[in-house]
Amino acid sequence: MSFFVNGHSVILMAITSFLISLVLVPICKKVAIHINAMDIPNERKVHKVPIPRLGGLAIYLSFLIGYMFYGQITTQMLSIVIASFVIILFGIIDDINPLKARYKLIGQLIAAVIVVYYGNIILKDAYLFDYYLNFGNLAPYLTIFFIVACINAINLIDGLDGLSSGIATIYFITVAIIAIITNRIGGLDIVLSILMSGATLGFLVYNFPPAKIFMGDTGSQFLGFIIAIISLLGFKNVTFNSLVIPIVILAVPIFDTLFAILRRFLKGEPIGTPDKEHFHHQLLKMKFSTRTTVLIIYLIDIAFATTSILITIGDNKIASWIYIGLTIFLLIIVLKTDILFEHKKKNKNIENKGTKKDKKRRSKH
Repeated sequence: MSFFVNGHSVILMAITSFLISLVLVPICKKVAIHINAMDIPNERKVHKVPIPRLGGLAIYLSFLIGYMFYGQITTQMLSIVIASFVIILFGIIDDINPLKARYKLIGQLIAAVIVVYYGNIILKDAYLFDYYLNFGNLAPYLTIFFIVACINAINLIDGLDGLSSGIATIYFITVAIIAIITNRIGGLDIVLSILMSGATLGFLVYNFPPAKIFMGDTGSQFLGFIIAIISLLGFKNVTFNSLVIPIVILAVPIFDTLFAILRRFLKGEPIGTPDKEHFHHQLLKMKFSTRTTVLIIYLIDIAFATTSILITIGDNKIASWIYIGLTIFLLIIVLKTDILFEHKKKNKNIENKGTKKDKKRRSKH
């Protein structure tokens, strides 16, 4: 097992970006307050007081500075930096004065097009179990769709203190562990994963419940973008020799996004309509605290990440049993909560209780 990337220690790289993030987050917090980039509470928000956004800017700068120390300049990396800047720019504007969904989508598409056509980061082919898939002429369009989907998956799940930053950290660390196990530690995807794991951990110090700062759209969109890029780079290497592994690592945000889309479709609402029926909202309805809810989702995500590691080292039997168990667990949550279908019986019971109380009040009068 190798613990060095381009002659640099993996641990030193992660610690560097962690310390830079630790220093930059409080600075970004002051900037957010100064320019009024604040997250104001409303009926959909869990927090009760205004919280500064722009924490994502600290993550981005920590990653960028870390790469200046340990990375190499390539066309692919330049495309990632330029596209990231586009994501960050749209994110900052949105954190100060919320943008409409279509304008955010424009920014995401611009970023995706840059890495696809300038960086030549394209999902041309992949393995799904033992089946080889060649995407042919559809490859660039499929890649753009994949990048935009990842950005929005992480953005959608960013609803609780420390949630999306924690899930992203688990993803980055899992990729690094798989790389070390398989002795493939020099790729760009691995360098990005190591630096990002330190940057997100540094931010998590301030973002874990109760959060002192939020990452905002600046952070959630950037994290989704980098996760997409790492997955695309990994598809070409031993680390991700299958479509299954990156999907399994991101099971929770993918699961939440798919059910959010299906839920809104069944209700006849636009896909972008915000609501309070996400996976983390369902756990909160079960009377779990914010911190406990976040930790439960971390544990589920770690279990999925462990499954990915087991698949990589060839222990498919144990991985399959873990995956089946987790799938059953998630399906039970779907059936017992309002994540997909609204439980009318529960609502009727509430209404009946209300009418009984009204009758008693009327009888007294």
